[in-house]
Amino acid sequence: MQDRNFDDIAHKFAKNIYGSEKGEIRQTIVWEDITAALTVLDDTNTRLKVLDAGGGLGQVSQKIAGRGHDVTLCDLSGEMLKLAKASVEKSGLLEHYRWLNCPVQELEQHLDHQVDMALFHAVMEWLADPRLALETVLAQVKPGGVASVMFYNHHGLVFKNAICGNIPHVLEGMPHRKRFKLQPQKGLVPEDVYKWIEESGFTIQGKSGIRSFSDYIGNRQYMGDYSAEDVLKLEQMLCRQEPYLSMGRYIHVWAVKR
Repeated sequence: MQDRNFDDIAHKFAKNIYGSEKGEIRQTIVWEDITAALTVLDDTNTRLKVLDAGGGLGQVSQKIAGRGHDVTLCDLSGEMLKLAKASVEKSGLLEHYRWLNCPVQELEQHLDHQVDMALFHAVMEWLADPRLALETVLAQVKPGGVASVMFYNHHGLVFKNAICGNIPHVLEGMPHRKRFKLQPQKGLVPEDVYKWIEESGFTIQGKSGIRSFSDYIGNRQYMGDYSAEDVLKLEQMLCRQEPYLSMGRYIHVWAVKR
């Protein structure tokens, strides 16, 4: 296993991940958490320095930049950075951005100051050593600052495979299937990630399951009637409660550095 670079499928990634109902659910839940974190940082009275590590198109950080804050967006993929720059320019936010084309593991070589907030969303599951990368990102946050971390959930991956009938695949330990280019290489066990965050000097303030229901709704006969808006409301209502939180396909955590 090695770190994944999205240069070869950057456009497909952008369309399939962000331009979908699944992407809308993800953006909505994460932004609710980010808004709470920004309140802790008193962002209406302070111009924050934000790191978007492995930021892709910068969908979340653009909302933060739109509130007047400065963002350093780092990504290994030059193609993703091109798409991000185009999106940021379209939003009229270029003056708030600095760009780094490098792996997150090399961040310390390019940053000359710690940041108030670091975003690390949907990156670890594509890396050979996720813990090392997470610790590198967390080290860039100043005391009192916030880390926003989202990762592909191992428990959700097990459950999805089970209800789809992929029982032998689960029993085999769910080896990565290379034919699914947009499926992460592995899920992370939430308890491990929580421990890594806390051992890096952070206190976890909030957790949310991302798509705790939508990914498990099958296309079956005799199902009840519902709309995409209904599904989003259900996610918002229960995504921060157990056991639904731990069933999310992704889990978002935000924490404050002690």
